[in-house]
Amino acid sequence: MRIDRLECWVLRVPVPQPVVTSFGVMDSRPALFLRVSATDGAWGWGEVFCNFPQVGAEHRARLIHSVFRPLLAGRDSDEPAQLWAALEQQTRRLALQCGEPGPFGQIISAIDQALWDMAARRAGQPLWRLLARPGATGRVRVYASGIGPEQVGELASCARRCGHTAFKFKVGFGPQVDQRNFAEIRATLGMNATVMVDANQAWEPDDAARQVDGLAPFNPYWVEEPIAADEPAADWLALARRCGVPLAAGENLRGRAAFRDVLSAGYLSFVQPDVAKWGGISIGREIAEQAQDLGVTFCPHWLGGGIGLAASLHLRAAMGEGGFAEVDVNPNPLRDEVCPVDVNDGWVTLATQPGLGVEPDLRRLARFLQAQ
Repeated sequence: MRIDRLECWVLRVPVPQPVVTSFGVMDSRPALFLRVSATDGAWGWGEVFCNFPQVGAEHRARLIHSVFRPLLAGRDSDEPAQLWAALEQQTRRLALQCGEPGPFGQIISAIDQALWDMAARRAGQPLWRLLARPGATGRVRVYASGIGPEQVGELASCARRCGHTAFKFKVGFGPQVDQRNFAEIRATLGMNATVMVDANQAWEPDDAARQVDGLAPFNPYWVEEPIAADEPAADWLALARRCGVPLAAGENLRGRAAFRDVLSAGYLSFVQPDVAKWGGISIGREIAEQAQDLGVTFCPHWLGGGIGLAASLHLRAAMGEGGFAEVDVNPNPLRDEVCPVDVNDGWVTLATQPGLGVEPDLRRLARFLQAQ
């Protein structure tokens, strides 16, 4: 059962309210969907991370056409993890030569998602069940993300009405704004609600503890990426010991060694690999198992379209009912029209369709298609 086709689609949705982070603004919501088909008629879907820069989706699509389509033609489709490793090795030097290990890794991750989707479709099972560890039920605890930096109370209240019981909002906009927003969310949700904060690598190591101290009275469940992902482990360790608030990170790590070092160092309480940034399902599962063995909670990161959301939910569900998966609550038809989620009392129950359980309606999404 050999691969005989690799296709991709660039989509982009203008948004009336930009998504603002401490490092940049998304004034549109992009997505890059790909589909891998095999000689037996099976197929599977994956999604490539492409939020930044804003031309990232088009660029990655061209890499798929010029680099990855020839590499995949005629390859065995039955062993996703083996093909992931082969593609990483075959493109390693080219990625270094052009300075783009990130985009190359993101494309390989999406191909891996698609091959796992294909494998589960062939098996007639939802992906979470195909991968399931003991205790997996198909239920996932989720949290509402993408809140802030404006109207945080209103957005959190809306998310609660939609069934959410855990919430994450963005910080890194200065102590006055961050603390005001946390006070507003606590006034809206109460002091007992589960509330995380995401700094998006906003702070320097010598200032991060002071910033976290200012938020500590509001009882954050975790502080995500308070400093840059590539800061030395000593800085992360010092911050974890100094602030006493649980730390979360992982979306911007790449490589087995990086995850192994971070997990063994012991400064993270929550690890957040992203199935569309590096590792896909194959290595995401490996990292999740390592984390669980070390007592670190696996909470996959996701902020994109519906295919990647489905992959993240299935991977978290396969590991059992611990941890959280991330559900962005900003308007995005590339998510909602592909993988609508029904949140009930903070949980999502995955459907039993084979694979990821999603099949993008490309005719319906045609209004968002972009030239490649």
